[in-house]
Amino acid sequence: MSNEFLGDRRKALEAEFFRRQEAALLARLRAEDQRRAERAALAAAASIRDEALLDQLVALGISADTLTALALVPLAEIAWADGKVEDAEKQAILVAARAAGLEETSGGHRLLESCLSEPPQAKLRKLWEHYVKSICATLSVEERTALRSELLQRARGVAEAAGGIMGLGSKVSRQEESLLSELARAFNP
Repeated sequence: MSNEFLGDRRKALEAEFFRRQEAALLARLRAEDQRRAERAALAAAASIRDEALLDQLVALGISADTLTALALVPLAEIAWADGKVEDAEKQAILVAARAAGLEETSGGHRLLESCLSEPPQAKLRKLWEHYVKSICATLSVEERTALRSELLQRARGVAEAAGGIMGLGSKVSRQEESLLSELARAFNP
């Protein structure tokens, strides 16, 4: 009887082991399917063909919904250039977000809000640069120039929103000018 009991116990343990392995495999397959679907939606929404960039975007939780917010990250960086975000800068960024179609209830808006409550992470900036280079590779020179101009105009608007002393002097600080130059270079081929 003890051999029979041990045999039944062994079979039960084996069955449980294989059930867990199967469940883990199914979870990995579902996660991979989800990741593929997110990549496909992102690729379609932004016309991105760069597989490495798509993987980075998905890994950071950037979706078709939050992609607009990624494009606005440089504005948040400009606002943080002097170490804090002024109310006027925040309002300028939120106006730009509305103009870009970013709804206040979206995940993208939450991402942008997080960039306004604390400085954006360096990896987010690198991701934005990779994104811009990928997009620029598909654009004509005129389109790339227009995209660059639009971003720099918005960024300068944020920089000017709270600059100067009592309305006098330059409204754009040295740190902001330096960052504007860095942002402009991201559009170079």
